[in-house]
Parts: sequence; structure tokens; C-alpha cells
Amino acid sequence: MSQPTLHEIRHSASHVLAQAVLALFPDAKLGIGPAIDEGFYYDFDLPRTLTPDDLIELEQKMSAILAEDQIFSTYVLDRAQTEAAIAESDQPYKLEIIQDLDLGEYSFYKNGSFVDLCRGPHVASTRQIGAIKLLRVSGAYWRGSEKNKMLQRIYGTAFHTQEELDAYLIRLEEAAKRDHRLLGKELDLFSIQDEVGPGLILWHPKGARIRSIIEDYWRKAHFRAGYELLYTPHVGKGQLWETSGHLSFYNENMYAKMEVDDQDYYVKPMNCPFHVMIYNNRHWSYRDMPLRFAELGTVYRYERTGVLHGLMRVRGFTQDDAHIVCTPDQVEEEISKVLTLCFSMLNDFGFEKVKVFLSTRPKEKYVGDLDRWAASETALRNAIVAAGLPFEVDEGGGAFYGPKIDVKIEDAIGREWQCSTVQFDFNLPERFDMTYVGADGQKHRPYMIHRALLGSIERFFGILIEHYEGKFPTWLAPVQVKLLSVNKEMSDYCKSVAAELLAKDIRVVTDSSDEKIGYKIRQGLNERVPYLAVIGKREAEAGTLSVRGRQGDLGALTVADLISLIQGESKV
Repeated sequence: MSQPTLHEIRHSASHVLAQAVLALFPDAKLGIGPAIDEGFYYDFDLPRTLTPDDLIELEQKMSAILAEDQIFSTYVLDRAQTEAAIAESDQPYKLEIIQDLDLGEYSFYKNGSFVDLCRGPHVASTRQIGAIKLLRVSGAYWRGSEKNKMLQRIYGTAFHTQEELDAYLIRLEEAAKRDHRLLGKELDLFSIQDEVGPGLILWHPKGARIRSIIEDYWRKAHFRAGYELLYTPHVGKGQLWETSGHLSFYNENMYAKMEVDDQDYYVKPMNCPFHVMIYNNRHWSYRDMPLRFAELGTVYRYERTGVLHGLMRVRGFTQDDAHIVCTPDQVEEEISKVLTLCFSMLNDFGFEKVKVFLSTRPKEKYVGDLDRWAASETALRNAIVAAGLPFEVDEGGGAFYGPKIDVKIEDAIGREWQCSTVQFDFNLPERFDMTYVGADGQKHRPYMIHRALLGSIERFFGILIEHYEGKFPTWLAPVQVKLLSVNKEMSDYCKSVAAELLAKDIRVVTDSSDEKIGYKIRQGLNERVPYLAVIGKREAEAGTLSVRGRQGDLGALTVADLISLIQGESKV
């Protein structure tokens, strides 16, 4: 018998969880219970709020079910039989799901006495589930709508072996130490305040300094790569969003309209229409191609309160957005250049391990002719192959308006983050009637490529905080050097050193307080400053600094030596 996949194990574990919940709460109402990237969850309507002790008892019950080696079997019923069976079991949430599904027949899976409406697949028996762990409980609105009842969502995970589970739990502990929300507060980088609004980020001085460094690096990299930078408004007329299709397809994620001069305006959820309008502001020839427009554009999207998460899921964020407009014969080369820039930037930020995914044309709903889809998919595939990267193909996983490449990065503790995207768009060029004059003197429709390399500045910053555990590399650190005077008599020398460092654009702060030097060093280490420079009478007389870096004591250095050391680590 072949080994089941993690997806099958975790999906099956969610059924066992529901079975255990019903044993503890016979009147429980079941929501949904899918497998997810690192585990599974199941939503329940329960007579009371669950406690940590409940999770322990549920986990013990699940372990007992696993040991029973219950067989998973499946059968199908027609719609009438399905509705009757679910009504008899008094499961209103399942009945609601059925009423929204227009299928000829519905599959059920059974293990022991537990039966659940489910597509599958599952393991052969519960013993194959391996090792399980229940992790936490949170609230979740039924079907993700705040208009519906709040259910209790139990999260868990499952692996083939206990050893794999133990390794995962250790990684969770490490992730908890790196939580960007805790480190953001500890290091005074950013905050989210109720008085301002959920999902809206306040960048504090140190966080803003890092953001400025990231953006300076981004701009220089893009200028070197032949991009022109744009700035566009934060709001636009309703007609613009009607033409782009956002009011039809994206309205629920847009902020409410405002009326100005009898015209409807909306805060922008995306930058694309503005870039198209800049393109359409004049006539273009094939000789002008390719055009590379880039913008650090702040956008606003309504996300439900329940899914907001620190910097990772917000309502206001800045995209490192760009749109490439080119002729058909330029497409493949442009994609290759995008990938080269992408991997170079990610590498500079400390991410060397990446995974690449190619998403192709959906089978049913899509725009654009088949020839363009085929040419674009070929260009994406060839660019990935030319970069020498392995990749996975998500057949039919492209957006309705074009195929795409997604890049996932791996952080310091092995977690994967969706980061960069390269996306063709056959929709906006049609909607906005984008054209250029070809060599034949006739008007042609250009190819348009969306791409974001860092994703959003906010989310990327959150990833950086967790990747480095707040110990940013010297080139990114908000403070690169902290000068620590042994006593106040050294204050003047500290000031002169600080001035010399500042003149070379070294980010420096000085601590000339009355605190003992041991305390000052501990404070500097807690602040995760890359270099601490102690200044006493001996250093002042010799014109040196006693420098400590993250790799240990570096001994006595001149100011010029320290400047050279830090400048050698710069990437901007």
C-alpha cells in the first residue's frame, strides 16, 4: 500500500476531529473541515466556548480513534436523498452547503460511526493518519461573512510520523519567537491602533527608516533595469473603475465611494488603470517599446476584520508595482529580465531558496484569444527554463485575464512565503483600447505584463522581521552603530565620532547616559544594533573605538576602519 499524502492525512484528521467533537458535544453543528498548507481545521457551532482542557480531551479522543484503525469508506446519494439524510442528522450548515451546490450526486465518507459530506480523498484507515496535534481555537464567521454567526474554529496538524510532528512543533516555537507583531512592538518599528483603524499601519521612526532604505534600494535597482517611475493619485472617478472592471468584479473589496462635484470617486485598490491612462495619454510606436512603468503605489482594499494579521494582511499597503508594455516579439526577453531582477533583489535581501510556479489558462472563463494565451505561456515557461530553475505547473490556475508566474521564498526557519508575481493581462488592454503603431503602419494591441517583486512593502517588511528575528543585516538596520561612552567625560569625543559617521551616511546613535557600561551593552544587544562601539579614556586618547559586532569583539578600530567596514556591507 502506497504512503498517503499529507493532504490526505490532514483531511482525514479533520474528520476524526469532528468525530471527537461530536463525542464530547453530541449537539454540535458542523461547518467545514479542510486540509490547509500546514495542517487542518474544522468549524463548529458549540453550546459553549472551548477551553485548553477541551483541546487536550479532544486530542486524546482522536488518538483513541486512530488506534481503532477505522476504515474510511465512501458512497454517493442523489440530491433528494442527500437533503433528507442531512436534515435527519440536524446539520443546518451542511444543508446550506447542499442548497448552494447544483450537483447530480453528492459523496459521503464514513469512518466508524461518523459520516460527513465530503469530496475526499482520504487515507484508507485512521491508523494511517500518523501523528496529530491540536494547536488552537479561534473565531470564524460562517462562510467568512460578518453577517453570519461566529463559529469556533479548531486548528490542528498531522504528519506521517511523530518525529516529523515534533520537528514541526519546534519550528512553531521558533516562529513564535520571531512573530513580527511582537518584535515590531519590542523594537518600536510600527503599530496598529484602534483610533486609526484596523489594518492601517503607523510606521515609527525606526521602521520608517528601514522602509526608506528598502525603497531607495528598489528605486535604484529599477532605474538600473530601465524602468521609469510613476506617481499616481490615491483616488479616481467611478468611470475609471467601471472601465477597468473593478466595480463589477472587485466592488466588495473597494472602500465606499465618495461624492465630489456630483461625481463618484473611489480610493484605488490597484494602480493598473492609472498606468494604462498614462500610456493612453499619447500615441506610441513599436520603436518606443518596451515601456517599463513602475510605482511604489499605496492602495486600499477592504479585508474582513477576522483575516487581518499584523503587517501580513492589511487594508492599506504599498505595492512595488510595475507594468511592462511591449510587442509580441519582445515578450520572452522582458519576462527573462523580470526574473533576473526578481532573483537578484530577493538574494540581496537574504532569500536564496525560491520555488517557482507557472499557472496556465483556466479551462472555462477567460479573456483573450488562444494564440495570445499560448504565446504568453510559452514565454513564461521559456524564461523559467532559461533561468535554470525547477518549477511546478498549475494547469488551469491562471487568472481569467492571463497566465502568470508565482515565486515563493523560503525564510530562515523553512517557511515559504508567496512573494513575487509576473502576470499577463489580456483584459485591460482591451477595456482601455490600448494600441501602438506597428512597422506596418497599422494599429496593434500591445502585450501588458503586471509584475510585483516584493509584493507589498508592508508584508515584505513583516517577512524580513521574522526572517532575521529583528537582527537586520547592517545595510538594512535602522541604527548601524551605537556609541557607548564609559562616562560623561567622553561625551565630546562621542559627539565628534558621531558627526564623522553621519557625514558618511552611517546611521549612528549615542548613549552618554550615567548608566554602567555593562547595562548599555546589554541594551544595545537587545536593540539588535549590528555594531556597538565603547568609548573610554584609552579610546579617546588613541583616537579609536572598541568595537563589538554580532560575530564578537573586533578590538580597537579607527573611525575610518569602522566606516569602511559598514560601507562594505551596503547594498544601496
